[in-house]
Amino acid sequence: MRAKTVLPAVAMTAVSMVLTLAVVVMWLGTAVPWPVALVVGLGIDGGWLATLAYERRLAAQGDHNRAVTAVGWSFGILAAGVLVAHALTADESAGAWLAVAWLPIAAKALWLVHAMWERTALTSVALDAIRGIQQEARDEAAVARARLRAEAATEETRLTAVTEAGARVARVQAKTAQALAGAWSTLETARAGEETGRALTSVTARVTPGVTPRWELPVWGPSEPLATRSLESAPALTDEALDVIVDEIRTSETPALSYREMAARFRAAGHSASEVRLRAAWKRVAA
Repeated sequence: MRAKTVLPAVAMTAVSMVLTLAVVVMWLGTAVPWPVALVVGLGIDGGWLATLAYERRLAAQGDHNRAVTAVGWSFGILAAGVLVAHALTADESAGAWLAVAWLPIAAKALWLVHAMWERTALTSVALDAIRGIQQEARDEAAVARARLRAEAATEETRLTAVTEAGARVARVQAKTAQALAGAWSTLETARAGEETGRALTSVTARVTPGVTPRWELPVWGPSEPLATRSLESAPALTDEALDVIVDEIRTSETPALSYREMAARFRAAGHSASEVRLRAAWKRVAA
């Protein structure tokens, strides 16, 4: 993975240094002796290469120096400037020389990309852990989606069943109401008939001269609820009175009656008490 970023940077650096050296020798060789032009070209490339090497050393140590970076970019801009100046002063192929003038800047940019890759590079263990976490998250999301779809399908089935059951109940109620309406119509017809009404009146109450009670239809519709009846219609007995009655019934025979026999005779005599109170009285008198 490291070679994917460092090899392009190395290749671009080599090409830009060779191109810069050749341009300086060709351009300045006409004005100064060629050894001087060679020294100038090597100085530009050497400064560029030296600052790059120092930057790489700092990066390997996890450090960074802005002054060194600025010097490196200055040498790169100087090399690009030499190429641009040569292209502008060249009589032939000016466009071609201008097209390759960006190579030093491109080489510096590739080294910058490689440095960023190194700062963000992870080990294989960390990458495996990240892939495992991502896969676990995808699995949980898939399970959650499947659970939601299953719950939605179940709810849809339940609502369908409830709707169908409600429709069946509504149909039964409609049929029942129709049957009741027919029966009520029949009763009304019978009530309105002269002979039938006389016959029904004769069986509803005793017929007296001059007074003939009218037979009324039963009530069909809302009715008032009956008042809640107490379990004990008679006034509740006190514990002392209840103990006396229970003891009298229990010892009315020899041997003494059992609780079940005593309770049956207690109810048959017309007395009223709850089962809890009656059993408590039995325990008190039998103790």
